[in-house]
Amino acid sequence: MLWLGTWARRAGRAVLAQASSSLKRRIIFLNIAGLVALSVTFLTFSTFRQSLIEARVQSLLIQGDIIAGAIAASATVDAGTILTDPDKLLEMQAGDGVGDEPVSPLEFSINPERVAPLLRRLVGPTGTRARIYDRDGVLTLDTRTLYSRGDVSRPDIPVVAPEPTLLERSWRWIAGLFRRDRPRFEEIGPQNARNLPEVQRALGGSSTHTVRADSRGETIVSVAVPIQRQRAVKGALLLSTQRGDIDAAIASERFALLQTFLMAGAVMMVLSYLMANGIAGPVRRLADAAERVRHGSKARQEIPDLTSRSDEIGHLSGALRDMTNALYLRIEAIESFAADVAHELKNPLTSLRSAVETLPLARSEESRGRLMSIIQHDVRRLDRLITDISDASRLDAELARADSEPIDLRLLLETVVVVANERRRPHEARIDLEVDEAAGPGAFVVSGHDSRLSQVVNNLFDNARSFSPPEGAIWVRLARDRGDVVLTVEDQGPGIPPHALERVFERFYTDRPEQGFGQNSGLGLSISRQIVEAHRGTIRAANRGPESGRSGARFTIRLPAHGPA
Repeated sequence: MLWLGTWARRAGRAVLAQASSSLKRRIIFLNIAGLVALSVTFLTFSTFRQSLIEARVQSLLIQGDIIAGAIAASATVDAGTILTDPDKLLEMQAGDGVGDEPVSPLEFSINPERVAPLLRRLVGPTGTRARIYDRDGVLTLDTRTLYSRGDVSRPDIPVVAPEPTLLERSWRWIAGLFRRDRPRFEEIGPQNARNLPEVQRALGGSSTHTVRADSRGETIVSVAVPIQRQRAVKGALLLSTQRGDIDAAIASERFALLQTFLMAGAVMMVLSYLMANGIAGPVRRLADAAERVRHGSKARQEIPDLTSRSDEIGHLSGALRDMTNALYLRIEAIESFAADVAHELKNPLTSLRSAVETLPLARSEESRGRLMSIIQHDVRRLDRLITDISDASRLDAELARADSEPIDLRLLLETVVVVANERRRPHEARIDLEVDEAAGPGAFVVSGHDSRLSQVVNNLFDNARSFSPPEGAIWVRLARDRGDVVLTVEDQGPGIPPHALERVFERFYTDRPEQGFGQNSGLGLSISRQIVEAHRGTIRAANRGPESGRSGARFTIRLPAHGPA
């Protein structure tokens, strides 16, 4: 048995490995496994067998009561005894008739000569085996050996059953798994009441039944009924089903059930295959495309477009396509940023190198002073560039790591405006804040990072002051537009050229001829847009229209509100 357990474990591991190696095979395997479990449950806990046995018991009890009543009425001996020779009785049943020969005196409570034709008529059509025992428990008649007048009695010839096929042996083994263990009973020769407890109870005056299995394991139902006349027990009638009768009916029912499950299994396998193709096939295509994206280094790989599907596969395809596009855009942005950084750093480094190489050749103090001024200017420019580049490069990581929290943009603006007005230099523009009070309390709460939003506001203030005239003004307005919080910053500067309304947000772009070359890194507005978009908002640049009567630039920020509209 040890090798059998080892083989079963290996087979189980192989089946599990095969079932889990592919999503398609896993879907088919799990669906079929559920159907097999259901069929085993039906075969194991089906009440058909017990119901059939109970119905057959009731049928045999009714049949036995009828036959016992008929026997008691017509085949019992009133005097209680008759005189006959058992051997002569057999000859009578063989058709020799009853003569006037002298017989040996033996007591019989039931007349066998009357019982034989009665049993033949009552039991013959039903196919049930009937046995009659006298009141002493001796077998009197058995329909298995009962023959009509003119029949010839011959000994039973053993029939050699053909060797069962592999399919039959498999079916018997499977059927044996669901068969209840019954008490075995092997009949050898004529049986008297001492071997049959149900006959003993019937001779005691009570009807009873027993369910047994013969030597081949086939179920036999037996019912013993007392034969009574005038409340006196004359004998017992034992009715039993034929060998294989009940098992054949149960096997037929189980085979029909098995056919049903096989048909359902075939349908479920086809449906599972179609469903697996609808799931595993697109998932495999998406996985292959993702692998090509991971390994592709020359061309831009495309994710299959399955967004026309309204299920999770379509949603997954759309998410992967958006993620891939965002990844390519991020890669392109990094490449562009690296090129811009290299270009912006190369200019001051080239200027610094030229100034350093020329410094030893300067002959006058004035020349040396000019070269030292250039060197200091380039060093400051490099320091400013490196600081802004470092801030821009770690911005995404900080926004991804930090948790968003509700921020009252009104309180943040009031604080930043107060600080900016206190720190302003002489002749710098003043900042005025205007808040839409009709929006109500809590209307300007957004979800985000207060330090980064403060950085955006400070960048806009610095940009506005750099373009505003001396003693000018900067207007800041905060309002609520449905589900958005709108922040507007306006200055009194010359405005933005129409061609530069979008370029002002590009990295290292600057157009300040009045301030001199290299005084600004050109990263402030680019960082501001990056922060605003990370907060799921937008920032736009425009010029103040003629309706306002004033020139200048206007920057508008829209952020989704945290509270209700």
